[in-house]
Amino acid sequence: MAIKEFFRNAFQDMKESAHAQHEVDKAQFAAVKAESKANFAEAKAMGDPKRRKAAMQAERDARIEEAHKRTAEAQARLDAVEKQK
Repeated sequence: MAIKEFFRNAFQDMKESAHAQHEVDKAQFAAVKAESKANFAEAKAMGDPKRRKAAMQAERDARIEEAHKRTAEAQARLDAVEKQK
């Protein structure tokens, strides 16, 4: 009787585990599908010259802003060193 119960519990655990893994797989598949759809929409939108130009300008503006911050930080470090002299 104990072996019968052991196998019954083992198979029940495997069934629950398989069901849980199936739910994980479904969720991951849905996420990948949504990401692919978004990537396609973005690529399609980049075919429009106005959108591509605006996106590229926004990226350049962000890089310029980052460069200005780095320059300001470097200048502050230089000022701190010169004050110590």
